[in-house]
Amino acid sequence: MSLKSRDHALSSPAEQLKVLGGELFHTGKLPTFREKLIAHNYYPLTPTGIQVFQINIGYMCNQTCKHCHVDAGPDRKEIMTKATMESCLEVYEKYKFPTIDLTGGAPEMNPEFYWFVSELKKRGAKEIIVRCNLTIILANQKYHELPLFFKENNIRVVSSLPFYKADRTDRQRGEGVFDKSLKALVMLNEVGYGVEESGLVLDLVYNPSGAFLPSDQKTLEKDFKRELFELFKIKFNSLLCITNLPISRFLEHLVNTDNFEDYMSLLVRAFNPSALNGVMCRNTISVGWDGYLYDCDFNQMLGMKLDKNTGQHISEFNLTKLNQRSIAVHQHCYGCTAGAGSSCQGAVVT
Repeated sequence: MSLKSRDHALSSPAEQLKVLGGELFHTGKLPTFREKLIAHNYYPLTPTGIQVFQINIGYMCNQTCKHCHVDAGPDRKEIMTKATMESCLEVYEKYKFPTIDLTGGAPEMNPEFYWFVSELKKRGAKEIIVRCNLTIILANQKYHELPLFFKENNIRVVSSLPFYKADRTDRQRGEGVFDKSLKALVMLNEVGYGVEESGLVLDLVYNPSGAFLPSDQKTLEKDFKRELFELFKIKFNSLLCITNLPISRFLEHLVNTDNFEDYMSLLVRAFNPSALNGVMCRNTISVGWDGYLYDCDFNQMLGMKLDKNTGQHISEFNLTKLNQRSIAVHQHCYGCTAGAGSSCQGAVVT
């Protein structure tokens, strides 16, 4: 019997975890991720030291993309408060992590976004990443200033662009998104982003449009750079390839199209133990919009909080305990260890 015929409701993290841990793994048809780690002497998976302080400042977004693991959209009300941001600032000031990674939703839609970035800079933040969906720059007059704001604060802009052609991009992210994304990229280029020797970094993110693994990152980057420049005179620095993880909207898509078993089998077959050295949960801590702590952004969306003894909230942040914790894993983790591996920084095996 297919998952689709069982009519699973995948709106809650608990239901998603139930599907991910279902018959495929309980019957032994596929090994669980924990079993795979044990077989390769990697269990429990532990941190290598927190280098990236990733903060999700809200699930609200001006887009509703088909593969969004956050299930973000205009109707989401989960927004980080200024008080929680102040707690994040206190933690940053104490530990001075090399990289701050601001994500969402569209992080720019948080009303305290500009203040928060400015405060991070005041406290000496050297690398701040903003995961910008590009179309937010054109969504409203008040966002038109974003390219200059990014430049003034030397933000590293990381933006999703599923493909260098309109049809594939619009199928995944919505009608008209490709053209709006190009206009936003031109605006970023005009202030220096992606331009050689400007020091302003503009990276693009590619993830597949379906239930398959991304192609070689270096090859795709050459293709993207050639096509975007020849057709639109657009420049960028690097392309980051990210595997579609089987959670949220993409998991629902897999179930509804009866592709869940095939995709999970693909991920398990493509498991690469070398990727375990670079998966993001080992050097990143993820802060949710409400201040709760997670091993990664994906665990956050599945509600997999840290162990109580480690400290579960930003108000309990203890770097020593966090660096000594065991990382929570589940079947979705196969997505980060398949093929060349996958993280918020792209492929992890080169």
